[in-house]
Amino acid sequence: MFDVVVVGGRCAGAPVAMLAAKAGLRVLLLDRARFPSDTVSTHLIHQPGVALLARWGVLDAVVATGCPPIESAGYRLAGTTLRGRSEAVDGQAAAYAPRRYLLDEILADAAVSAGAEFVDRSTVVGLLRDEDGAVRGVRYRRGDALVEASASLVVGADGMRSTVARLAGAPTVVEDPTMTCVYYAYWRGLPAEFALYEEPGRFVGTIPTNDGLTVVAAYFPQVDFPKVRRDARAAYVTNIGDTVPGLAAVRVDDERFDRLHGFGAQRNFFRQAAGRGWVLTGDAAHHKDSITARGISDAFVQAELLARQVLPAVTDPRALRDSLAAYAELRDDALAESYYTTLSVARLEVRDDRVELLRGISGDQRMVDQYFSVVSGARSVEDVFARHVPMLSPLH
Repeated sequence: MFDVVVVGGRCAGAPVAMLAAKAGLRVLLLDRARFPSDTVSTHLIHQPGVALLARWGVLDAVVATGCPPIESAGYRLAGTTLRGRSEAVDGQAAAYAPRRYLLDEILADAAVSAGAEFVDRSTVVGLLRDEDGAVRGVRYRRGDALVEASASLVVGADGMRSTVARLAGAPTVVEDPTMTCVYYAYWRGLPAEFALYEEPGRFVGTIPTNDGLTVVAAYFPQVDFPKVRRDARAAYVTNIGDTVPGLAAVRVDDERFDRLHGFGAQRNFFRQAAGRGWVLTGDAAHHKDSITARGISDAFVQAELLARQVLPAVTDPRALRDSLAAYAELRDDALAESYYTTLSVARLEVRDDRVELLRGISGDQRMVDQYFSVVSGARSVEDVFARHVPMLSPLH
């Protein structure tokens, strides 16, 4: 008998398991993948997420991987270039973008060190329920063995296509069309710079990661995905060459990067956050286009919210019901702005009024830094640019 079973052991589930175990709860953490292993990702952890890593005591392990600190950012739009830095969050001024096979192992190890039991290569195939239909645990397969684990709370942290959400019958309460598809590769020999480049219908981000590599991600309108995927390398090279001035000479056979990683199903939704005996977090609860690279940081935010609001009530059924309802409201309040901001960016539109606004602030370093504080999530759009919100589409 466990207090909490967490399904999904990566950057959404492992922190929940760690925080639950630190709170003295009996925790089982499951993941269907073999650890350590890689996964498709933007890699970037913005300053609010880094602050949570520091609070949880795992930031030093991330830094020790050699992942470079990202202390400034660049943004180029229609010939206008901004360069600045986000304000610090709880003393954390740098962002980081670790490889996921490193980050996820660090987080899973932290959960185990806190007292959680971790079982990888395990696939959830069912939910256990009591006579009234409330969820009371999971049934999972590991190898040839079928195992049942009962718990007061099941946490679904198993991604956009969440099995827990499907088995629990969690409805989608907000959904918007898929807007972009993305291909990225790991490049050698580029400056270790975090930079964003935008032109009508195109968006490119460069993010330094481990081992001297740089993630270069190219975004396309979703409507173009069938054409792009037929020759993804050629489309990727064309997008980058047309968008990033320093990479105009990139070729299909360029030896600076290897194979492409692609994703063409970037859904935008909120699912019902919780029900009787279950709760969703991370991409299982809420997914949006990766173009603003908020996924990892938002997963950490949800883990912290869940730990504060829900975990203290796990062993009291009545209190748990009330705390799950409160968590759902807090989750929506915490993530709504970044969701609609992201949808605006993902339209890949460049409006004249936004270009003029950015040109207007380009000579004011304080305003430029506040702009990047909004990009990182350290400040809200309304807080910094309340008068200009309709113009700010990569910000709103």
